[in-house]
Amino acid sequence: MAIGSASLSTIFTNGLATSLLWTSSCRTLFTPVTLVRTLAPSHALLHRHRNISRCNLNPQFTSSNRAFKCESSASSDVVSSATTSSSTGYPEYGRLLPCPSENGPPRVEHLVVSKGGPVLDYISKALDLPPMFVADLIHFGAVYYALVCPDPPPSATPEQIRVYKEVTAPSVLKSRPSIKGKTVREAQKTFRITQPDEVVEVGTYLRVHVHPKRFHRCYEIDWKSRIIAVAESYVVLDKPAGGTTDNIEESCATFATRALGLTTALKTTHQIDNCTEGCVVLARTKEYCSVFHRKIREKKVKKIYLALAAAPVSCGVITHYMRPINVAPRLVSEDFVKGWHLCQLEVLECKKVPWPNAAVEEKQSVEDCGWPSKVFAYECKINLLTGRTHQIRAQLAACGAPVVGDSMYMPAAITEISCPGHDPFGKYKRQYSSENEKALAVEEWIACHGKEPSFAIGLQACQISWDDGEHFYEARSP
Repeated sequence: MAIGSASLSTIFTNGLATSLLWTSSCRTLFTPVTLVRTLAPSHALLHRHRNISRCNLNPQFTSSNRAFKCESSASSDVVSSATTSSSTGYPEYGRLLPCPSENGPPRVEHLVVSKGGPVLDYISKALDLPPMFVADLIHFGAVYYALVCPDPPPSATPEQIRVYKEVTAPSVLKSRPSIKGKTVREAQKTFRITQPDEVVEVGTYLRVHVHPKRFHRCYEIDWKSRIIAVAESYVVLDKPAGGTTDNIEESCATFATRALGLTTALKTTHQIDNCTEGCVVLARTKEYCSVFHRKIREKKVKKIYLALAAAPVSCGVITHYMRPINVAPRLVSEDFVKGWHLCQLEVLECKKVPWPNAAVEEKQSVEDCGWPSKVFAYECKINLLTGRTHQIRAQLAACGAPVVGDSMYMPAAITEISCPGHDPFGKYKRQYSSENEKALAVEEWIACHGKEPSFAIGLQACQISWDDGEHFYEARSP
């Protein structure tokens, strides 16, 4: 099937949703490679590599079909073995499956197709990757496409913005039949590539997770014991903490399907953060996937969470407004901001409990985030009224009560406690003399946040119900 005629849906992930970063360090996977691009896995890492080397979009789309060009070379990244195979000319490497003992650092490549044809061939030539490795990435769900390049972020250089405008000019888009009837925003939505022989047309955007994040723990979990219910149209799973949206092979849906011995793969209907455990509903058919999506839109699905907060939280409804940018950390404001998304949760109860002891923290891989007092924690039962990415984590942190183990939001909460007013959207926010001054304050505030937790935090989707409680399910004790 030729890509360019399919409908699209957004896949900028954390469950996670990730940002499109056009300015980062540049590395080579194999030598020589002139078209590679490494995305920093966090804001902090991006700053750390700022002075290494930089990749820019190549406006000329050279004859080598490469959409990005390195200004300078850097140290090579090796997937497994760097030995060159004499028969293919490509280096040998360790297969993605079974799960390798070692992983390369996260690396994402962004390409714009300059010559149409099979996607596997294009990526192999553009990135100097072995065809079998690219086929494995596609099978893994690590390759995405959009008809049109997504909007560049604020970190994009003037040259990159110029080239983006060039390839998305109305006159250029009008010449592409696949864009007909779609807005630019619709055409920028992203889908996974599912077959290596799918054909991509000139102008198609490709995102290749050359080093996809892995879910090592999935091979150790007793998945059958985590099945809460099996119905004719759906399965309810008590999702373990951990996981990734970078690949579909090492996913909860895949392993739940295998645990139940089903011949048709289960389908994800909604997501919770990788570092969060608890109830998720997996559809057995495409039809029920659509049905459940509609129930969510119509607010017929109720989700109750247990959050282990580092400080007490008052019972009642908590309201914030979330910045509408699909990049972590999610920023929230206590005051209304035009264009920001409403976030509401209801704290049903909050009780004082002992802080997890060292043995529990080690067993659950809970990270020590430097919270000053680790004697007591506070177990909060929360009714999620709106479903925004990282909502509970961001809102509780904004209240000075971050989730235990949340290495992304807790450092910023500690900063605000020690230096009130550092949060430009918090209770003690300062007055800024100009928009530039405020923009700088926002960047400084983002830098106060840490990295996304690698494993578990004190957050569980403990209950899920829909149709006024007709369907009601609970996770086991966290």
